[in-house]
Amino acid sequence: MERKFDFYGSMPRDVLNSYLSRAVTHFGIGYDNLNASRTFEDDLRMLVHEGAKFIGRAALIWSQSQEISEHFRFCKERAELAHKADPQFILQACVFECIGKRQVEAVNIPAYVFEAFGLAPEDRNFSYDAMLFPDGKWINQWGKDASVEDITQLESRMWIYYLATSYIDAGYEGIHFGQVCLIGRDDKDFKYWREVIGMIRAYANEHGRRRYVLFDAHTLGDLRQDETMFDYNAFPIRLQDVPEIQYECCCEENYLDSMFNEKDGLCRPFIVEFDNWGAMPADKRDKPMVNSGWAWGYDEITWFTKLSPERRDKFLRYIWKWVNERYPEGWVQMPSRRCLTDTTEFVWDNPDLDWLEKNASEEFFTYTVDEKGDAHIMRRYYSANTQSDACPFGYGDEDTIAEIFHEEI
Repeated sequence: MERKFDFYGSMPRDVLNSYLSRAVTHFGIGYDNLNASRTFEDDLRMLVHEGAKFIGRAALIWSQSQEISEHFRFCKERAELAHKADPQFILQACVFECIGKRQVEAVNIPAYVFEAFGLAPEDRNFSYDAMLFPDGKWINQWGKDASVEDITQLESRMWIYYLATSYIDAGYEGIHFGQVCLIGRDDKDFKYWREVIGMIRAYANEHGRRRYVLFDAHTLGDLRQDETMFDYNAFPIRLQDVPEIQYECCCEENYLDSMFNEKDGLCRPFIVEFDNWGAMPADKRDKPMVNSGWAWGYDEITWFTKLSPERRDKFLRYIWKWVNERYPEGWVQMPSRRCLTDTTEFVWDNPDLDWLEKNASEEFFTYTVDEKGDAHIMRRYYSANTQSDACPFGYGDEDTIAEIFHEEI
């Protein structure tokens, strides 16, 4: 099937499906909270080799990050380099269900944000307390001074608008809004979400790199059939454990809250992703938990790294075929770079010790050097890159992803 990736001002459905059919999750092309990929050049090489076009989770802020202007400066710099590698890339940024007090209150509200909401500009910073749920729900949900924002609070809408428009100015053409039902617990009929998303879409139509930006979120219930807010649906896979074989998982229709049912799966385009959210207590890991939503006690991306290279290859081909045979506009967002709940060991022969020392903390790993001089790297991140001196801890799945994308098995 011929794929089309040209758009300007709007996006026809065939172009949308083309992009979703080449979607990957790749943290850190911009900033991943406090961290950016230190294998950026090899990441770009891999993404081009795979034929990826939609680069999900490329930039994000969780409960903390570096100074906000530096965050967006760096994200813009990285986006420009990525678009030199492939001008058709859509880079996605995230506006999540998490606000950090220290970061929020360090940001002076730009005049254009006040004006967008019909307010006179003031010389003040964002207020963390003004974004919280009045009844105290989900305050410190993610740790001390890290909470879920309430979309019914004007300050929250201004913050969300500020983040999204800043990413658009930095060249990002996709925005993922996380758990919108959590942020919108008290938002009847999604009144306030519709307001702010409409404002962000209007901003994108004037300032966006190609005058259109794709919006998605983890949608639930009737929101999955609502085409007025988001361009497509996105959700975790929701794997089912197969107890007879260690670490075996499969997809199952009408399972829990997954996208895999006729009502949700056939109404409009969707992607499913290898999500990360945590792990069960240690005594429940590595054991089957049928009908739980967990994959052998782990989130989906951490479970995936427990498989051998041969089983990862087999599973990627299986899930791609299983989803698209049943749901013609359903797509698997391939894993490319994402944080893990658990660690994996890699051995680097004749390592560059200076590189390791410089990049260990940023790349989420620790290491030791044995008597032969080989480095044993314990890493809490998945990278699909082929192992090389440019990415010594790659899992080596990029060729499989490239074959799937180019063959559309």
